[in-house]
Amino acid sequence: MSEQSKSSQAPDRTPRVVIVGAGIAGVQTAVALREQGWRGAITLLGDEPHPPYDRPPLSKAVLLGKAEGSTFDVDFAALGIELHLGRPVTALLPDAHVVETADGPVPYDYAVLATGADPIVLPGSEGMPGVHLLRTLDDAERLRPVLAAQHEIVVVGAGWIGAEFATAAREAGCSVTVVEAADRPLAGALPAEVAAHMTGWYTDAGAELRTGARVASVTAGAVTLADGTTLPADAVVVGIGARPATAWLAGSGVEVSPEDGAVLADDQLRTSVPDVYAVGDCASFPSARYGTRLLIHHWDNALQGPRTVAENIARGDAEGVVYDPVPYFWSEQFGRFVQYAGHHGNADELVWRGDPAGAAWSVIWLRDGRLVALLAVGRPRDLAQGRKLIERGVVLDRERAANASVPLKAAAV
Repeated sequence: MSEQSKSSQAPDRTPRVVIVGAGIAGVQTAVALREQGWRGAITLLGDEPHPPYDRPPLSKAVLLGKAEGSTFDVDFAALGIELHLGRPVTALLPDAHVVETADGPVPYDYAVLATGADPIVLPGSEGMPGVHLLRTLDDAERLRPVLAAQHEIVVVGAGWIGAEFATAAREAGCSVTVVEAADRPLAGALPAEVAAHMTGWYTDAGAELRTGARVASVTAGAVTLADGTTLPADAVVVGIGARPATAWLAGSGVEVSPEDGAVLADDQLRTSVPDVYAVGDCASFPSARYGTRLLIHHWDNALQGPRTVAENIARGDAEGVVYDPVPYFWSEQFGRFVQYAGHHGNADELVWRGDPAGAAWSVIWLRDGRLVALLAVGRPRDLAQGRKLIERGVVLDRERAANASVPLKAAAV
């Protein structure tokens, strides 16, 4: 037998990273691996049929027909990344180092879980015509003609997605009513004294906001609230949160939170089983900076985490890199650019910068005098400076920090 035929029959010993999920976290992990010098094979498995795309434009440009999509500008073939679309993963078998798919098993040396999160469905509305979620490109494509027809729309949930969709719907000329079970918008993210100043944004934009309003039922053409009120609805858009897409990991030995379903990664984004990492919306991690475990469903986390995962895989057995970022996200709603950096708790001191009735203002949170979080509305300089101060753990002079005319960095002690 020739040497060539011997080599062609030899088993493939090339180390392989298999990434489950082709959203931003999965794509960035694959790209970052090459940037870190990983020369082994990389397999990227996506459950959607579309080439990998970015999600933030879905609630803006794509929804309004200003863009056809938001495909990532990545040449996977040139990077030697094996991309499989429309190939959902069904199970993880750590003992065999195999990821199971409907098209057969895929062996791995390292696996990265980047499956993101699934939107929470309004009970009783599953499969009902005219009821929409907004998470995927297909969701946005289904909603685009709804907005173009200037329908009467009821949005369930006044969180970030609900506000962004309501903004787009009003821009398209739709009649919009937003119903929120809590007593204020953004109840899960911001304290009442801050969110109270955002309720007027809906009215100013011509949308109706109903707080303390629970949905009793959804029927064709109408939403009925718990108090008996019936709201006409050509379409219903549900934005009541998302849950990590981790049900497929049942029986794998990967530890997930019983409360929120997130993979419980460690501070290097490793899971509880060897050679498996988790990143993005599907995973939480312990933050030494904030002394708690963080589950972050925002774009920046799905961009930053992959760099840590890639570096730790590329290092092999070397001491790993710890992931402890300052969380960051932004939202464009009702003509305002809202940014948030850090993480605050109920016990942290809240300090205002500027008049919340105005067009531009900020709120900061201090813990023992140190800046731990900041919300900026139309004040990007506050955000940029604040984010750096949070990273450095800087103590601020409270009086100077409360003076909106003083640059935030000038309030550092």
